[in-house]
Amino acid sequence: MKHYILMADIIESGKKDSKQLMKDFKELVDEVNSTYVHGVLSPLTITLGDEFQCVLKDLPSSIDIILYLEELKIHRKKNFQLRYVLNQGNIETPINKEVAYGMLGTGLTEAREKLSEYKSTRHRFLISIENKVLQEMLMNAFIILENIIDKWDIEKDYEVVSNFITLKDYKLVSEAVHKTRSQLWKREKTLNIESYNSIKNIIELSIKK
Repeated sequence: MKHYILMADIIESGKKDSKQLMKDFKELVDEVNSTYVHGVLSPLTITLGDEFQCVLKDLPSSIDIILYLEELKIHRKKNFQLRYVLNQGNIETPINKEVAYGMLGTGLTEAREKLSEYKSTRHRFLISIENKVLQEMLMNAFIILENIIDKWDIEKDYEVVSNFITLKDYKLVSEAVHKTRSQLWKREKTLNIESYNSIKNIIELSIKK
């Protein structure tokens, strides 16, 4: 049986305050593990300090966790970007349900190699699954997604974006951030919130069971 193996690393981790970065990274990983108990076969485990790996139940759980992590970084105002590889492959040894260590298989080796190779590209999301049509759809959708969210600035935009993600309606967001409705209507347009919600919805619908 082929499993869904997710690995991710922090982009340009060496340029950041390592102590604070590791604290922030662990906070995100711990929250995902506590939130997605039923979608995780082997929990998100930090391996090399600035990387994690895990084995997930299925494709919907895998994509949900990626999207959740991206939004969690915004909600928590974390100043780093993650590069992801989701690889569907074989694990020959028993799944370790306590920590994502001590497992062997071609799927894990492939995921590690792909994560290393992907560092030379400018994109942050690599999906490698058996369904190649769906794989291509997801890859293209995530390119659109990252082209939107990577333009958001932690200082200028994250608070507003976080409220748009949670509250949806610009009128409610205006009350939450104490700005006029006119200002938030304009911000919704310049931040491409509608496009973000649309491409996120496309991704979620494409992997719906």
